[in-house]
Amino acid sequence: MTRPRCRIPSVALIATLTLLLTAALLPATGTVPAASSGAPIAFVAAAPDDERWSADITVVDRDDVNVRRTAAGLRLREVRPTGRGARSPHSAVAEGMLLTAPRTLARPATRVRAEINAAVPTGATVEAQVRGWRAAGWTEWRTATAGVVFDRPVTRVQTRVVLTAPDRGATATVRGVQLTADANAAVSAATPGRTYRVYATRIGLVGEVTANGRTVQPRDHFAALPSRRGLSPINTGDYTVRVCTTNGSRCEYAPVWDVGPWNTRDDYWNPSSVRENWKNLPQGRPEAQAAYQSGYNGGRDQFGRTVLNPAGIDLADGTFWDGLRLTTNAWVDVAYLWTGGGPRGVVGDGPLNIRTGASTSYATRGLAARLAHVPIQCYVTGQSVAGPYRTTTRWNRLASGQYVSHAYISSVYGGSVPVC
Repeated sequence: MTRPRCRIPSVALIATLTLLLTAALLPATGTVPAASSGAPIAFVAAAPDDERWSADITVVDRDDVNVRRTAAGLRLREVRPTGRGARSPHSAVAEGMLLTAPRTLARPATRVRAEINAAVPTGATVEAQVRGWRAAGWTEWRTATAGVVFDRPVTRVQTRVVLTAPDRGATATVRGVQLTADANAAVSAATPGRTYRVYATRIGLVGEVTANGRTVQPRDHFAALPSRRGLSPINTGDYTVRVCTTNGSRCEYAPVWDVGPWNTRDDYWNPSSVRENWKNLPQGRPEAQAAYQSGYNGGRDQFGRTVLNPAGIDLADGTFWDGLRLTTNAWVDVAYLWTGGGPRGVVGDGPLNIRTGASTSYATRGLAARLAHVPIQCYVTGQSVAGPYRTTTRWNRLASGQYVSHAYISSVYGGSVPVC
């Protein structure tokens, strides 16, 4: 069963600092709320070890969503809610997103700050978000205006610019985004992967467009979470979840390609110190679940809609029907794999069967979607398999204890994989 959901419908250029005037800074909420005016605000002088660059917002390509480049700057292309949102009378904003190319840093950094030069009319917002690459993969996306601190040093940084406007309202114009990276922030120990039991609903909506720009296919394999922080760029599985039935009989590893259900700023898997909104809820409790079960926030989501079910994850049809073999909405156990560590394998072709042993004669226990990043514990020798990347007898044992053939793994990162 589906229901209305709210979704999010590059190479750095070194610019002269005096040409970049910060006319509006994000407040504590992480968005720019008003039009720029008054005297320009100069950028704070960089420390000697800081690395500074300008995000390239001049190139808009097919991986970007609902934005266009004008002579004045970056703007929304369409100021009416599009895609799924256009079908809902409750949609309040139009949204767009530009994704820049990753920048390789001169030295590892633990903190990145963003400064935005934009004209922002009333009701519109602009947000600069960044993520960092470390040995275990990409971090989550974080709002960077106040500065984001990574739990481990990162060697690459990618920026995306998110714009919103009220339905048929005026759009912001972004003239520049300046980034600063440094290694002066203290970091905490890496956290293990987190797993929570949440309610899953089916996405459906074949032919419509996801928050990262993918057109939903019949029997598609991906998931949606109610926060952009875990949204993978199109054609990647940088943020992958492992979704299992509560009895553990079936699981699927699926990339996160959409935002929802209900909310768009509810990274409920994070601790209160990091969680973007609803910090007084227990870690692992989606706002929609609290609203539905106990009347939290008046029983409404962030857009003021009455929450009709406790969903904390949406599953595409292939994940729902074929991966988990569900027939109706259900509680599931979800692991947010980017919060863990260790070697990861990228599924280059799929959906790929995951099995109970190192041979195609063993029973299947679910699927790993194409482009999903799967945690590899160790490897064994088993049946020889000819796949798209190699012919091999290697089978990778996943952290769940199941196996996938290495013939279908396009790459491995995050460390060396030992023999079991």
